[in-house]
Amino acid sequence: MTSDYRPRPIPATALKELRLLDDAGRPALPYPDDEGGAPLRCCLRRSRVGERIALVSYAPLRRWAAETGADPGAYDEQGPVFVHAEDCAGPDPHATGHAFANSGALRVFRRYDSRGHIVGGRLLKVPEDGDAAFDRALTEAFADPGTALVHVRAVEHGCYLYRVDRP
Repeated sequence: MTSDYRPRPIPATALKELRLLDDAGRPALPYPDDEGGAPLRCCLRRSRVGERIALVSYAPLRRWAAETGADPGAYDEQGPVFVHAEDCAGPDPHATGHAFANSGALRVFRRYDSRGHIVGGRLLKVPEDGDAAFDRALTEAFADPGTALVHVRAVEHGCYLYRVDRP
């Protein structure tokens, strides 16, 4: 990737916990992916047919707040994310471009301040050059000095894809 914006997968320690009991208190139920294409938040790529995956409930802002001492209050939320059912190598260190920046997809760049409160957002229909569009959206988000982090989300299902911290 050529930009300063680094997507952050779900941290390994959180993944270990989520694979046992998710943030809604339910056990993970791994299954073989018969179709492929699920957006995996552990390695920031799409699943392949036959991989064992699990759909778990994840509270990204709550976990970030626990690390930073922030108090997101009512902005705390949890939702479904796909992860590998077992440990994986994480994102490919040689991958270029932004994860899940496929042309035509709808994405929201939701901005949070250091308290974990929403301070804005931007809707993006991903154009042909998704990487450049993601860079522009993130540059716009971090132009506000009050933005501490950005959640990139899929609009179609409202799902959290990944977090980007202020560079």
